[in-house]
Amino acid sequence: MELIDGKKVAEEIKGQLRKEVEMLVAQNRKVPHLAAILVGDNPASMAYVNNKVKSCYDAGFMSTLYKRSADISQEELLALVDQLNNDKDIDGFIVQLPLPKHIDELTVTMAIDPSKDVDGFHPVNFGKMAQGLPCFLPATPYGITLLLQHYNIETSGKKVVVVGRSHCRYTYEYFTFPQRG
Repeated sequence: MELIDGKKVAEEIKGQLRKEVEMLVAQNRKVPHLAAILVGDNPASMAYVNNKVKSCYDAGFMSTLYKRSADISQEELLALVDQLNNDKDIDGFIVQLPLPKHIDELTVTMAIDPSKDVDGFHPVNFGKMAQGLPCFLPATPYGITLLLQHYNIETSGKKVVVVGRSHCRYTYEYFTFPQRG
């Protein structure tokens, strides 16, 4: 049995991305810029967002963190989302979930421009993903797919159980990868 080393693969991918960014810079083209909105002081959310900011820098991207207190109003948060939607310098952004109880996550998700929704949570991106069209993909499943591809792990006909927490609810799914050919 071979150990799947996600950290090692992530470092390789960030190294490849850094080379691509260096080529963009050499061609006087724009460096990708990812922003993140973090509301409140949830330790898990803070760690996740800080890792995203660090990963951006490791890959040569620009990154901006917009940290807001947990008592921000929904209107203030939506104004910030609108600001980032319209900021030509920002290529994509995330709004870290969960949000405080007084903010409707669906309303905030729907306010994000799908072309900047790097979490892939907007229904437009879900639909594009389902149709195999280019879009931002949810990070965790995409990362797992990259790991399976990196280690040449055959999934055809395999049974899989996924237990996790989506941004809406806890999930338990059982599925079988279709047979190829």
